[in-house]
Amino acid sequence: MAYYETILFDYDGNGSEGSGTTDLDDFGEVCDPRFSQNFQKLFLPAVYGIIFILGIVGNGLVVLVMGFQKKFTNMTDKYRLHLSVADLLFVLTLPFYAVDAMSSWYFGKFMCVAVNMIYTVNLYSSVLILAFISLDRYLAVVRATNSQSTRKLLAERVIYVGVWLPAMLLTVPDLVFAKVQENGARNICDRIYPREANEVWKAVFRFQHILVGFVLPGLVILICYCIIISKLSKGSKGQSLKRKALKTTIILVLCFFVCWLPYCAGILVDTLVMLKLISAGCSLERGLQKWIIISEALAYFHCCLNPILYAFLGVRFNKSARSALSATSRSSQKFLTKKRGHVSSVSTESESSSVLSS
Repeated sequence: MAYYETILFDYDGNGSEGSGTTDLDDFGEVCDPRFSQNFQKLFLPAVYGIIFILGIVGNGLVVLVMGFQKKFTNMTDKYRLHLSVADLLFVLTLPFYAVDAMSSWYFGKFMCVAVNMIYTVNLYSSVLILAFISLDRYLAVVRATNSQSTRKLLAERVIYVGVWLPAMLLTVPDLVFAKVQENGARNICDRIYPREANEVWKAVFRFQHILVGFVLPGLVILICYCIIISKLSKGSKGQSLKRKALKTTIILVLCFFVCWLPYCAGILVDTLVMLKLISAGCSLERGLQKWIIISEALAYFHCCLNPILYAFLGVRFNKSARSALSATSRSSQKFLTKKRGHVSSVSTESESSSVLSS
């Protein structure tokens, strides 16, 4: 769900999504909504286009390389494959958001619900997978002698119950409330809550967003890594190898917090303003709208960071990528050789090359 649309609804003078009629005198001073509309029409499509290209290329490469591997030798690789699949699905929704920001929602109710659901699944599954990665690193470092079976169980079975099932269940509000509604000259795809309790519904789901999608998994991540750091600080034997193994994962987690913390802080303040716990003048309102638009785009960039971190820091991934490229090259050479020598073998070699390159 693109959050900038909700901001425009919240403060629109028509009160189209609010509960009851809106008295403009209650706002003190009325802000022109065209301020945010003009900014997002220029800013969001450009940023979403960049994220879409980087996300498709980067996460697509991760999925292909890891899919090429017959057997994973690292538990973390399994989690990162799940993470890349979630991010790849997410970036496929960005062209819809780009068109929506520039003009209007043209894609109907079904796509409105589908796009909101994919957004929600990606949001919660990504942070939950990062929590699982931190737990896996904790078991590998702190409980190294007898944790292999537990780690395998978490990576192969529990992840579906602990990540994908909750993420899917949290899309139920999208199925119930996501709708397309006219707002002046344009259509808006958003969660449309009952008019009589509009602010209550919004506040509940925003706090759910912050707590389940950021605070609670963040606590798991911080606790696990604090214990790991404490463990690594005791003694020096073999610690350099462990530090190298943790480096990529730690940077992944830090990047997640850097990307998502400003956005969560923004919607928290916006919720407090909506509940009238914080008084907001026109200047604060405009600044808050612009902050959320920019910080949401920054949050979306996290789906592009995983493949970039692999390229620069993932030694194991680089080896796997080179292996995949070498195997593809050898397959292509065999295909060309057999094509010259035996016409009857072209079909089989072509299928093999297609599988490796798809």
